[in-house]
Amino acid sequence: MTEQRTFESLVNSMTEEVWQSMRNSIAIGRWPDGRRLTDEQRALSLEAVIAWEIKNNIPEEERTGYLPAGCQSQLKQQNNDSPVLQQAKELKVD
Repeated sequence: MTEQRTFESLVNSMTEEVWQSMRNSIAIGRWPDGRRLTDEQRALSLEAVIAWEIKNNIPEEERTGYLPAGCQSQLKQQNNDSPVLQQAKELKVD
């Protein structure tokens, strides 16, 4: 229970500057002083960053790790069949 309270108090005490710094550290794998993040530090920092974003109502598309539904070319392809598929749809099979 103490560990949970410590994590919650960390998230509650984070400022936007700390959040930005942690996001950057996660992205580059190093702390601001140049030391490498361990796997455990990266995982815990990522968890704290995500919790802070949820707590502070950061829009989903601005959150860490957000991936859009698909890239524009994939969306266009889903909406517009290739010419070969268009022709296949027009064929009548008796």
